[in-house]
Amino acid sequence: MAFKSEYLAKVYASVEKRNPGEAEFLQAVKEVLTSLEPVVAARPDLVKAGVIDRIVEPERFIQFRVSWVDDNGNVQVNRGFRAQFNSAIGPYKGGLRLHPSVCASVIKFLGFEQIFKNSLTGLPMGGGKGGSDFDPKGKSDGEIMRFCQSFMTELCKHIGADTDVPAGDIGVGGREIGFMFGQYKRLRNEFTGVLTGKGLTYGGSLARTEATGYGLCYFTSEMLKCMKNESFKGKTVVISGSGNVAIYATQKATELGGKVVALSDSNGYIYDKNGINLDVVKQIKEVERARISEYAKRVPGSEYHEGCRGIWSIKCDIALPCATQNELNGDEAQMLVKNGVIAVAEGANMPSTPEAVEVFQKNGVMFGPAKAANAGGVATSGLEMSQNSIRYSWTFEEVDKKLNDIMVNIFHSSYDASKKFGSEGDLVMGANIAGFLKVADAMLAQGIAY
Repeated sequence: MAFKSEYLAKVYASVEKRNPGEAEFLQAVKEVLTSLEPVVAARPDLVKAGVIDRIVEPERFIQFRVSWVDDNGNVQVNRGFRAQFNSAIGPYKGGLRLHPSVCASVIKFLGFEQIFKNSLTGLPMGGGKGGSDFDPKGKSDGEIMRFCQSFMTELCKHIGADTDVPAGDIGVGGREIGFMFGQYKRLRNEFTGVLTGKGLTYGGSLARTEATGYGLCYFTSEMLKCMKNESFKGKTVVISGSGNVAIYATQKATELGGKVVALSDSNGYIYDKNGINLDVVKQIKEVERARISEYAKRVPGSEYHEGCRGIWSIKCDIALPCATQNELNGDEAQMLVKNGVIAVAEGANMPSTPEAVEVFQKNGVMFGPAKAANAGGVATSGLEMSQNSIRYSWTFEEVDKKLNDIMVNIFHSSYDASKKFGSEGDLVMGANIAGFLKVADAMLAQGIAY
């Protein structure tokens, strides 16, 4: 899509020149800048102050070597990253991802998205992201511990409870956060809320595990109610992925009256016309750390199909992509539309390609973009930070209520912004604008040198 604004075209051309070949980052920047066309027209003060020129460049980008020793005594070397993208409204906040696909482009894309996602929560958190190309799959607990300790030995120089507060992401769960927190505490000799997603025995928050999946469904429920006077009740739901987000989205969608019939992993997908048995999925994925194909061996009447992308051929009313970036393309979006989908909301970060988003919008499908729909995880991380600061813990019900309120508010902030700027119902535009304006005004107030 070509830019109407000469200024935005110039900004994007500069980003392309500075970040050659970084496809994921460029895709994320282009989506946001395209949404900001009406803002640029209405707010020349932001152009004069170079706010958009600055917001597309990370305040700090850290890359470092991570050396660790495997169980055979061999030295292994990985790359570690941390993008401290924007701290205008609070300390940098964003997860750590451990996956072979991690590179500068992926970390920058995630960190850039995190700016607006965190802004939308209404909590005082800036945007950041980090991780490594280390693959935890197939590694022993000892190997993962040694990697995490080496990773934190360098990362600890750059983070802190009032500076940068990482959390988990793909490949980083409670085990990994525990190892990293222990190393940080050992090196810094302080017990602070420097990481979120911690265990409940050492400062973690109830409902954090469930937060992204629950929050996705709270957002989707509000979107269905306000835009189409609909709900999850009686709807067939397809959810990609089978990790933390997908599991708890399945649980909440079911509680809200939907029937989830499919889940996937990187190898393939399962289809259960009777509705997914979540206890079996949790045993396979959380306890055994096995492949989703095991489900079909244990649940009569269910099917397993090789190739995870085939999941979008299943007829459904609601689709919740919760696996990874760019997992749903334009052709697959056409299949969903043809099969009668009425709503799509993103549980993963940027799982729909630009072509897929265009298909949904042109066909009147309600579409909840990731930076709005999957903000429940970081919102509850922010609530964990608050609890750590006051040395207090809220109940599960208290945190869940706050999470529900935040996700409802995110929907309305996004919807209201889309209406104000002339594209009512375009939640991609609305979320980008609502998230951007709060950060932009903070940047203006703090001066050009910032």
